[in-house]
Amino acid sequence: MAGEGSGGGGGAGAFEDEAEPTVTIGEYIEGIEAEELEADLVLGGDDGKECTYGGGYLKRQAVFSCLTCVPAGVAGVCTACSLACHDGHECTQLMLGWFFLLKVVELWTKRKFRCDCGNSKFGSHVCKLCPEKDPENPANSYNHNFKGSYCTCGRPYPDPEAEKQVEMIQCCICEDWFHEDHIGLNSIEEIPRDEEGEPLYEDFICPKCSPKCYFLKLYPDTIWASNKQSSAPQAETTNSTVMNGNSSLGDIEKSENGALINHLNCEKTSDNENCPKDSVAPEKASLDDSSDGKCKLGMNISSNTPSADSEKKMPFFMSKSWREVICRCETCTDFYAQQGVAYLIDKEDSIEEYEKIAKQKREKKLEQQEGVEANFLNSLDHVQKIEILSGINDMKNELQSFLETFDSSKPVTSEDIRAVFENLAKKKKQRLS
Repeated sequence: MAGEGSGGGGGAGAFEDEAEPTVTIGEYIEGIEAEELEADLVLGGDDGKECTYGGGYLKRQAVFSCLTCVPAGVAGVCTACSLACHDGHECTQLMLGWFFLLKVVELWTKRKFRCDCGNSKFGSHVCKLCPEKDPENPANSYNHNFKGSYCTCGRPYPDPEAEKQVEMIQCCICEDWFHEDHIGLNSIEEIPRDEEGEPLYEDFICPKCSPKCYFLKLYPDTIWASNKQSSAPQAETTNSTVMNGNSSLGDIEKSENGALINHLNCEKTSDNENCPKDSVAPEKASLDDSSDGKCKLGMNISSNTPSADSEKKMPFFMSKSWREVICRCETCTDFYAQQGVAYLIDKEDSIEEYEKIAKQKREKKLEQQEGVEANFLNSLDHVQKIEILSGINDMKNELQSFLETFDSSKPVTSEDIRAVFENLAKKKKQRLS
C-alpha cells in the first residue's frame, strides 16, 4: 500500500532508464471516480458526518478499531467517529516480535455492530459526535481483526515481512479474513474463478465455520460456486456462476466447493484424498418454490443434516444469489437460529445487498450534485453565463498552449503552474477592459 521513494542525489541520469507512465485527463478522472466508487462500496454510502450509534446494532456497516485509544483491540467505531474522533491517532505496539506503527485499523464491514466510540472502553475519551452512550455494547462481537491481525496465521495487513501483499478473502460467518493459501485447499487454483481471475462465488465460508453450515449439503448443487477448471460443460443458469448438475443422488459427478466429486466411489478428482468410509452423501432435496410456509427441503433439517465429525473440514464457496434459495419455513428458521446463522436469510446481511444500497446512495448523491450545478447555472443571467464559458475556453487554450511548448523531459514546477494562472488572469483583465 505504501509506495517506494527515491533518494535525493544522482541527477536526472538516474531516471533515464525509467519509463514514466502517462495518463490522459479522461483516464485520470476515471481513476478518481473508480476510487470514489470503491470507497462508497466499503463505507456503504455513509458520508461520515453522523455517528451511527443512534441507529442501534446496524445490520452491516464499516467498522474501525483505534488501537491508540483501546490497545487491547476490543472496541470498534463507525466511519464518522474514525474521522472526527480518531483521525491521526497512532501508537507503536509489539506484535509477533515486530514493532508496528498502528493507527486506526480499517476492518471493512461487520454485521450487527454498534459504535463503541467514547464508551467505558475508551477511558476519558469522549465521543465528539454522540457523547451520551451506554457503558458497553454487549451484543457486539470482536475478533483478532480488531487487534490488527488476520487469518489463521495471525499476521497483520499489510504484512511487513511479506515480499508481496497477497489477496485475502472474508468468511461470511465469522467475518475473519484469510490468505487464500491458508484455507485448507491443496492449491489456490481450486478457488472458483473465471478466466480473468474474477471470483465466481458470492460468499466464502472458512473451514472452521463450515461444520455449522453442513445443512447446506442438503440443497441442490446450484448453490455451490463452480470452478473454471471443471472439465464438464457449464449449464446455463440465470446468473451463469452456479454449479451444473441436478439434485439426483445418482449423478456420477458433482461439484462441491470447486472440487469435482464422484458420489459413487467418493473420490475427489482435484486431489488424492478419499471420502471417509462412514460418510454417506446426503440425498439432495428437490426444492419446492411455494411460499405457503412449507419446507422447501421437504424434510426435518435437524435430523437430516450430515455430520461434519467424520469429514475433513473444508471451505465452502457459495454461488451468486445462493441465499435466496435457502428455505425460510419455521422449522428451518429455528434451526438457523440454533446454529447461530439466522442472518443468512436476512437479505440486508449480504455484502452484495450492502454494496447495492451503497451504489443507490451514490447515484442519488450524484443526481443531487448535478441538480445543484444545474440550479446554479439557471440562476445566472446571460452575461454571467458568457463569462463562465469564456473562462473555461481560456483555461482550455492556455493549458493546450502550455503542453505544446513545454519540455516533456523536465518536471512541472509550481512556477510553471503559477505562470499559467497569471496568463489566465491577464486574459481575463484584457477581456473585461
